Amino acid sequence: MSLDNFIKKFASEFEETDANIVKSDTMFKDLEEWSSMIVLGVMGMVNKEYQVRLKAEDFRNTSTVEELFNLIVERKNV
Repeated sequence: MSLDNFIKKFASEFEETDANIVKSDTMFKDLEEWSSMIVLGVMGMVNKEYQVRLKAEDFRNTSTVEELFNLIVERKNV
């Protein structure tokens, strides 16, 4: 499980956002396309790819793509 791979999968959940602008330090809530539908897509991707269930609260408590990734890694290793 690598951060780079996660960033690619995370970016693929967006239809109109250029994947090249999504980096580890991207403040995902500031992306123009960010919406509740994207949240659901990311939650589903994380569940399928990493077998980790995220809650809406997890998105409220993180700001960057890397912070979200670190939360997933932490939950995966528990």
